[in-house]
Amino acid sequence: MARSLPQAYVKHIMPQEYKKVLTPQSSQANPLKDIKQETEEDVILNLSLRPKRLEDFIGQRAVVENLKVAIKAARERNEPLEHLLFNGPPGLGKTSLAHIVSHQMQAKVTATSGPAIERAGDLIGILTNLEKGDILFIDEIHRLSKVVEEFLYPAMENFQIDFVIDKGPYAKTIKFNLKPFTLIGATTRQGLLSSPLRGRFGMFYHLEFYDNEDLSKIVINSAGILGIGISKDAALTIAARSRGTPRVANRLLRRVRDYAQVNKKSQIDAEIANFALDGLRIDKFGLDDIDRKVLLTILKNYNGGPVGVESLAATLNEEVDTLVDSIEPYLLKAGFITRTSRGRVAGKIAYEHFGIKYNKEEQEELFKDK
Repeated sequence: MARSLPQAYVKHIMPQEYKKVLTPQSSQANPLKDIKQETEEDVILNLSLRPKRLEDFIGQRAVVENLKVAIKAARERNEPLEHLLFNGPPGLGKTSLAHIVSHQMQAKVTATSGPAIERAGDLIGILTNLEKGDILFIDEIHRLSKVVEEFLYPAMENFQIDFVIDKGPYAKTIKFNLKPFTLIGATTRQGLLSSPLRGRFGMFYHLEFYDNEDLSKIVINSAGILGIGISKDAALTIAARSRGTPRVANRLLRRVRDYAQVNKKSQIDAEIANFALDGLRIDKFGLDDIDRKVLLTILKNYNGGPVGVESLAATLNEEVDTLVDSIEPYLLKAGFITRTSRGRVAGKIAYEHFGIKYNKEEQEELFKDK
């Protein structure tokens, strides 16, 4: 049974918000909370397509090998794993790796997200119900509030929490010992993490975009789970248009499966894959309508840039966070845009993609020392 605070404090002294969270029921975090732009059906299906073991995880070889060593060493010492931080763009496997680690460590995982923990009391309720060796997974950890984040410092370092009860001259600080646990954080923007929080993680892993070969293996595996045949050429076609992201590859596979089913195809081949992806307006580079809209805005409205991200977001009527977290990472990696001190600039490949003349002299002028 999880350790709880003395009932005298809960019943007579502690503030109302602590009374609510210091019960076993309140620590049940909802792993589906705060997941944007995905239906509940998509979330459940994504979970079913996720690998269960590190041996089944495709790609991110350096990360996987290091995790194998860390997990084996921790299990031999019979100790909880050190705190882990996964960093990288959305859809690369941060959540999957967190659940795989819990499976390999034979530990219970409690999953939540930074925005879901609104008050320090919410975090206290979760932490006090963790058993020895349990794993707490916090997605989008950079979005924790400052107050909640400061509660994590002693919990991560000394497995203790400090909280104040009562007010004014009667205020008291109480220390409560936690059972050793592992915190796994996932973030798409590591730069927004404060230095004190980042420094308390024992292991840092950055996840890179996948190459087409690894993505095609993921597509073939997912097709097998979904119960539909797929040719190698079709898997490579889907992989090439998946923006280097397994989540996108699985989403496109499900849509191609729909086209194959409607067209009475028992197996997905390259022809039906191209037909379906063209119908979805996903081009050979994996760009969709919003990507093209971003690039054309930079090329036509701002003569190729530079343009600040706030101005670009205002022109497109999009949120800045949507551009920075979801759209820009792949466009930067593929060379369609470049960040400069003055803003975003369209790359040569963007001009060629839309058949617009590229003026090399004008572009080089942008990168001269100011």
